[in-house]
Amino acid sequence: MNGKATTPLRNDCFALPPGVNWTPVEEALERLHSRLHSVVGVEHAVPLSQVNGRILANDVQAPRAHPPSNNSAVDGYAFAGPLTDVPCTLPLINGRSAAGEPYTGNVPAGHAIRILTGAVIPAGADTVVLEEDCEVIDGHLHLNGTLKAGANARKAGEDIKAQDRILTAGTRLTPTQISVLASVGIESVDAYQQLRVGVLSTGDEVKPVGSAVTDWQIYDANRPMLSALVTQLGYELVDLGHALDRAEEVKAALERGAEQCDLILTSGGVSAGDEDHVSKTLKAHGDISNWRIAIKPGRPLALAMFRGTPVVGLPGNPVAAWVCALRFGAPAMALLAGGTWFEPQGYLMPAGFSKNKKPGRSEMLRARIRDGQVEVFGSEGSGRVTGLAWSEGLVELDESARQIEPGTPVRFIPYGSFGL
Repeated sequence: MNGKATTPLRNDCFALPPGVNWTPVEEALERLHSRLHSVVGVEHAVPLSQVNGRILANDVQAPRAHPPSNNSAVDGYAFAGPLTDVPCTLPLINGRSAAGEPYTGNVPAGHAIRILTGAVIPAGADTVVLEEDCEVIDGHLHLNGTLKAGANARKAGEDIKAQDRILTAGTRLTPTQISVLASVGIESVDAYQQLRVGVLSTGDEVKPVGSAVTDWQIYDANRPMLSALVTQLGYELVDLGHALDRAEEVKAALERGAEQCDLILTSGGVSAGDEDHVSKTLKAHGDISNWRIAIKPGRPLALAMFRGTPVVGLPGNPVAAWVCALRFGAPAMALLAGGTWFEPQGYLMPAGFSKNKKPGRSEMLRARIRDGQVEVFGSEGSGRVTGLAWSEGLVELDESARQIEPGTPVRFIPYGSFGL
């Protein structure tokens, strides 16, 4: 595996304080945040072609400015500004400045030169007139309107100055950030090794897609869903497969995960029933806290250490597994991977639905935006997988009682706020 940090997580890092039963979401998130740290090493000089989705290990400074020289934003003619005595005529000098073929001479005062978009503005000039706003007759440039100095010109370093800090450690690199790195000539960066995340499904009633099933069995929706989540967040997936409700199978799968992974995501088997062998195995051979978090859907959520590897035991119902993987798993994985813990960005939007919310638990509703309002899925059942495909984000309602009517402001969190 990638190798874990020299400072391991404590075996009791997920333990609840004595006497705590139901934990509010914000308190649970803060406790989780305070007890985790990066568990991966650093890989040096990773080429830009391989850093998409990786987390930057060190701050990056620009070795050169961007743009490196004054250049034209348009096709036109360059001269020294400002021009206030108009109309006026400027003689054109021979030559031109084009992108990749700069004019190396000086532009005399009171003269102009042909210039193309992106070309270096020659010495003696600082202003560009758009070719549609002027006229050339017999080798002379005719201007009819005023033009302030510096118009249509990009100044050297106006975007990035040499030695500017352009990206900070802990940043997850995306195509747009890779563009910034490339724009100043950076070929490689130090990045954290990819977090290796194992995904394990459990349950006698659960069968992998492609298997023969009976009426009492269901296809495994969670493992493909969570596997796709892991890879889309930029981590390395370790498929731990499916384990039946047998203590020895669950234990063997967790042992494989502890050897190969930095974090294990499981689904199902984390309650206190006779066949909940994930929680039983973690209690017998690891350190577990069944967090009774005041969230709907999302109970129970098991947070544990097994053979030195953190385990996030998600509920078996797909909607609850998805909600908990996003709300708790995504920021935790980011922190373990060398990034920063994040609170997903939410937006107050008018509700397009009615709901009488009871006090006691936070609720996460599958939602999407249509015509400037938030729609929620018609059923709150945590087994309704169609609502996952229908949704584009979540509405988060806090623990308090609320009467929501159309137009009531609600907090909408798009899936993009979780890094998707």
